[in-house]
Amino acid sequence: MIRKRRPTMEDGLPSKEEILAFIAENPGKAGKREIARAFNISGGARIGLKRILKELTEDGHIEKSRKRLVKAGELPSVGIYRIVERDRDGDLVGVPIKWESDENAPPPRVLVEPDKKSKAVPGIGDRVLAKLLEKDLDHFEMAGIREAVRVIKILPKREDSILGIYRRDPVHGGGRLVPIDKKTQEMAIDDAARGEAEEGDLVAVSITRSGRSKTPRAHVREIIGPMASEQAVSMISIHALGIPHVFPDSVLMEAERATEPGIMGREDWRDIPLITIDPADAKDHDDAIYAEMDKDPANEGGVIAYVAIADVAYHIRMGTSLDQEAFNRGNSVYFPDRVVPMLPERISNDLCSLKEGRDRPSMAVRMIFDKHGKKLRHSFHRVMIRVAAGISYNQAQNAIDGQTDEQTGPILEPILKPLWQGYSVLKEGRDNREPLELDIPERKLLLKPDGTIDRVFIPPRLDAHKLVEEFMIQANVAAAETLEKHKQGLIYRIHDNPSPEKLEGLREFLASMDLSFPKGGNLRPSMFNSILRKTAETEHAPLVSQVILRSQAQAEYHPDNIGHFGLNLHKYAHFTSPIRRYADLVVHRALIAALKLGNDGLPGGFDSRLGDIASHISTTERRAMTAERDTKDRLIAAFLSERVGATFHGKISGVTRVGLFVQLSDTGADGFIPASTLGYDYYSFDEANHQLVGEASGETFRLGDTVDVKLVEAAPMAGALRFEMLSEGRKHPKGKGPRAGLREGRTNAGFKGRARKKPGTVRPRGNKGRGKPGKGR
Repeated sequence: MIRKRRPTMEDGLPSKEEILAFIAENPGKAGKREIARAFNISGGARIGLKRILKELTEDGHIEKSRKRLVKAGELPSVGIYRIVERDRDGDLVGVPIKWESDENAPPPRVLVEPDKKSKAVPGIGDRVLAKLLEKDLDHFEMAGIREAVRVIKILPKREDSILGIYRRDPVHGGGRLVPIDKKTQEMAIDDAARGEAEEGDLVAVSITRSGRSKTPRAHVREIIGPMASEQAVSMISIHALGIPHVFPDSVLMEAERATEPGIMGREDWRDIPLITIDPADAKDHDDAIYAEMDKDPANEGGVIAYVAIADVAYHIRMGTSLDQEAFNRGNSVYFPDRVVPMLPERISNDLCSLKEGRDRPSMAVRMIFDKHGKKLRHSFHRVMIRVAAGISYNQAQNAIDGQTDEQTGPILEPILKPLWQGYSVLKEGRDNREPLELDIPERKLLLKPDGTIDRVFIPPRLDAHKLVEEFMIQANVAAAETLEKHKQGLIYRIHDNPSPEKLEGLREFLASMDLSFPKGGNLRPSMFNSILRKTAETEHAPLVSQVILRSQAQAEYHPDNIGHFGLNLHKYAHFTSPIRRYADLVVHRALIAALKLGNDGLPGGFDSRLGDIASHISTTERRAMTAERDTKDRLIAAFLSERVGATFHGKISGVTRVGLFVQLSDTGADGFIPASTLGYDYYSFDEANHQLVGEASGETFRLGDTVDVKLVEAAPMAGALRFEMLSEGRKHPKGKGPRAGLREGRTNAGFKGRARKKPGTVRPRGNKGRGKPGKGR
């Protein structure tokens, strides 16, 4: 019910402030008629109300939404949203298509709940009509999400957003579009509408309708390139997610005009033998390090660590085209076959890259640690450096292990051994701090020249990696501490504590293995590490690691500090990678302003913009992660498409109500097994224990279980695999399974040594419409 208000103005009209307050109190329900009724406005006074509403609209304070008025910056009761990501638990996150706010804030991210009555589930990139829900999301795992909407309808693809493969029709002439998204139907393409598209080209199309039946037909709008090209697969993600990948001419011109600075106004650090340690194929080098033992007798056994970072702020000035483009991109995106950089190559691979033997401007920090790895003090400097050597992780590790080469031999004693001595000291401090010790292996794809997979491998985790990582972490901490000390606004890298709901789920899961997790008190990463150590040598180790990982919140950028739970740090910011992350560039500018190191720092009064910037770059980071993951999925699905029917060994990597995700041991590929294909039983979802349990048989499939599966479908363009389960599940102890005893008297003979039924022949109760082929991701 809409509450009436008494007009306060003499002419019988409410003030603008009263109207805005009324709209805020009645979100999505306040149209012109409702406002007039609430304020007892009638007759000629309605003209005055119309004038006031027009002024509020023109000033950006309100906007129309389905014949209702809402305050700018608020979500309507019903609106259109685009699905932008899916979290590790499968929850969908979207943003409103139309969004305006008084302060040009980025659109809010909302939890998107599917329509429970519909079989269709939206995917990333889909547009949905959705209703705003009244739901408390204060404890939702993904920080920054405080609203939820429920899907009313999945909207058709926009005419400018459909990607697909052009296929010729040699029989009937013309061609057809095979969409990337399997939920989109194939469409005919007339010869006149194909442009220059050739067989196998990846194209973007618009939709036209012709004839009496208004049958949809596709018109080629853009030819992205042949799918046979080595970069075609990554282009799918680039276009599907709207990742900027072509630099405007104005940006390239600015980059070409950039020059190398002189040493004027900088400290000369060129005699300090800093080195870069990077992947062997790295083209941009934005950090250099060095360490030496502290000669101060008051700090016996202590270490002085130096970290120098490319001075990107010197070249990328605020308000320039380069700066705006870097902000739009937010970060570089790393695909197996290419990099979409945040900055043009002239900047990222040349002027800002810390190349061996070249003078390079840098922002540097000098840190002094005691013999136990506790930082005593630090200082930031704007310097000129000259890198003594640029080597790879493998080169550095091999040299320390006794296998030097022409490049590492001369620097082993004067540089590498002091670095490792310094790392041993910093490592003691790290061990005392005890961050979360989750070691999840990351698979790498090695591609052939044609862009297809040659092999999939897990690179070794070397001490050289850990050394560089710890130096970077300490530099990041120093940046946050310095900016806080000077009361300078900044963007923190924050990682919240796990939510109470996630912790309770973890406790229930651990209890099933006779393990306990403390309740109450001060939550610390060491509590999780204790569980990991207890299970390290057991068959449950991979499962426990996965469940603990899923209990964690997602790290993000924010102007307000809550600390970094995973690293067990109170103050943390990103400082060490300004070539590839806009967040680091903002921190550099903040340091320049706070320490008065130049005129290219953050301007006064900039703090009010930090929240919007943090929200934007958190979104671009998640976009990059989605693009990188989807591209790997497509490449691996193409790699396995010739092995349909083959048997593979793997582990259950996810359990949902509708089925199981299985990760293959050799490639790391993830595929889906619909619950409807598991067998002749009804499988209940035991969320607390991450398992599906057969009601009658007690057969159980649990997260982390080792299984054998058969590949029955591969959809390379969708990056989807579908498997058939070959292994028998675990057997629940008699009477211990969910709902045990409800089916007493029914024989279980049919479950002994049974063959798996063909997909789709018999659906278990409650699974109607789920588990469609190719929908695993």
